[in-house]
Amino acid sequence: MDYPDLYGYYFEDLKTGMAATMSRTITETDLRNFSGVSGDTNPMHLNEEFAKKTVFGGCVVHGMLTASLISAVVGTKLPGPGCIYMSQTLKFLAPVHIGETVYAVATVKELTPGKNRVLLDTKCYVKDKVVIDGEALIKVASRP
Repeated sequence: MDYPDLYGYYFEDLKTGMAATMSRTITETDLRNFSGVSGDTNPMHLNEEFAKKTVFGGCVVHGMLTASLISAVVGTKLPGPGCIYMSQTLKFLAPVHIGETVYAVATVKELTPGKNRVLLDTKCYVKDKVVIDGEALIKVASRP
C-alpha cells in the first residue's frame, strides 16, 4: 500500500526561508506526563517547595519537553511526515514555566541536493524571548 497523502514536503518542494510554527501552552499535566514517560523526576520540575529555593524561584518545565515541540513542527509541518531526524543541537537560554505558551519555529536554512538533507534553524519562544536555539539536520524523501 502506498501512502502519498501522508507525506509532507518532498525535497524538491523546499526553499530556503520556508518556515513553520506551532504553539502549546504547557500545563501541569503535560509536565507530569513527560516526567512519567521520560523518567526525569528532578524535583526542579515537580516539587514546588524544593524549586522555590532555587535560582528560578519555582518549578520549571523540562527543557526536553519544550524542545520536543521542535520535533513536532519538523515531523508534522516542515518538512513534515516522512522526514527523518539526523541531528539536533539545542541551547537552553531561559526557563519555561507552567502556563506559558511556547512557540516552536523551524526555518529552512540550507538544502543539500543529492543527499536530500535539510538544515533547519530551530527556535522556541515564550512571547518574544528565545528560550531554546538550535539547528536540526533532516533527511527528506525525493518526489516519486
